[in-house]
Parts: sequence; C-alpha cells; structure tokens
Amino acid sequence: MDLSPWQLQIVKRSLKKKEKIDLIHKHIPVAPSDVLLDLGCAQGILSYFLRRKGGFWVSTDLDFVNLESSQALLGKNLVQMGEKALPFKSFSFDQVVCLDYLEHIDDDDLTLEEIRRVLKAGGRLVLVTPHSGKFFLLQKIRPLLGLKIELYGHKREGYSLRDLEMKLRKAGLRRVKHKTYSRFFTELLELILNAVYVNMLSKKPPAKLRDGHIRPSTSEEFASQSKAFKLYKFVYPLVWLVSRLDKLLFFQRGNAIIVWAMKDQN
Repeated sequence: MDLSPWQLQIVKRSLKKKEKIDLIHKHIPVAPSDVLLDLGCAQGILSYFLRRKGGFWVSTDLDFVNLESSQALLGKNLVQMGEKALPFKSFSFDQVVCLDYLEHIDDDDLTLEEIRRVLKAGGRLVLVTPHSGKFFLLQKIRPLLGLKIELYGHKREGYSLRDLEMKLRKAGLRRVKHKTYSRFFTELLELILNAVYVNMLSKKPPAKLRDGHIRPSTSEEFASQSKAFKLYKFVYPLVWLVSRLDKLLFFQRGNAIIVWAMKDQN
C-alpha cells in the first residue's frame, strides 16, 4: 500500500508532470543562497520537487484551498496572494518560477511586470505555459470532449513563443532560451484522462479554483476516487508505453513551452 502523500501518488503516474519534473531537475539551477518565489503552487506537487533543489522558497497561490492542500506536503512559507500586486517588496528574489500560472490570470501583463519588480537585478524567471498556435490539433479537439478552457481555469489557450517574447520585452524581461515538451501522444493521453475524470468521475466542485478542476484537488477528492485510481495504476504501464511514441516525433513542437528569462542588471 502506497502511504506517500496523495499529490505524490498522482505524480508517479502523471505523464506530463513527470516531464515537468525532469525539466526541473535538469534545467532549473538553484544556488544554496538563492531566495526563490514559486508563483502559483496549486496543490504543491511541482513545488515539492522545486524545494528539494535547495535555496529558500516562498510558495504562493490565489486559492486558500490550494494552500491548505499544499501545507501537508510543503510545510511552511506559504502565502496567499491576489491577482494584482504581489505581496512582496521590490528586489526580493533571485529567481521566480512560474509554472502553469500565467494562462490562468486575466492581466498577464501586470503579472509579468510584478515579477520583474520583485526580482533582484540580474534575477531569473522560469516560465511554463501551454504552447498554442494555428496547428495545435488537440487544442481544437478538447472542447468536443467537454473540456472547455474554463474547466482548466484558463483565461486563454496558451501562448506562442512570439507572444511570450513580446510580453516579456514589454515587462522589461529578456528571453534567454526556450524549450517545448509534451508532444502529441503525451498530450493526447492526458486529454483522454482529463475527459474521463471530468465527464465520468468528478462531482461538481464546491468552489471554483484558479487551476480548474480536471483532477483531484484535495485529499478528500483523491480518496473518493480510490477505486478508479487503482484501476488506472493497473493500466498505467500501457499508457506510459504509448506515450513513448513521442520519441519518434523529435521534430515536432511540444504542446507546452518553458522559457528562461532574465531581468537586466540596470
């Protein structure tokens, strides 16, 4: 019997989150003396792996429900914020990590301006968002499966690299590099799993969450889906095997994008 926190039980069998965790391990350097902001921690799943890299972390979210869920996993340094100004002094952080948050906010330009404000001179931003554009077929299929963007808590489908570069430049941040991930088969399987959860398993959530409701958001919800999760654990090896077909699509742009940016010294 797996006695690990429910968030970690989910991530062990989440194709897309495992890709994000691999990116965290390989591509987000953290110095022991760094002070870092985890912007939009949701239920703390990715935050847990960020904190294991060292440094001093502060994790934030709009929803108190999310912070409650995160507390058992993260412990301390959790702050509820609003959509406007970040509740931190200027020049507070060496690095801001913003994973799957920007697409959930009405005023994304203001959020980027606030990120620049709280970064120290030369500070770094790691930004992850859905990758969108004309030729992203699965984004067009999603509504046909009953998965409107509102269920994801999204204000927009995502961003192209050009969109992000323009917004970063406008906010006074400079793109350093980028990478895409979650190619066709991974994204398709995640889409199917989300559709099954939303249309067949989940009950109407008691509160509207910033990050939507396409998976369990509390320990109680996870426990209520224990039978379905046991079945999924049984078929997961096959699901994972199908997702490996993405290796054949090395030429394809992924359905999610990670951008590294910097605040200039002056």
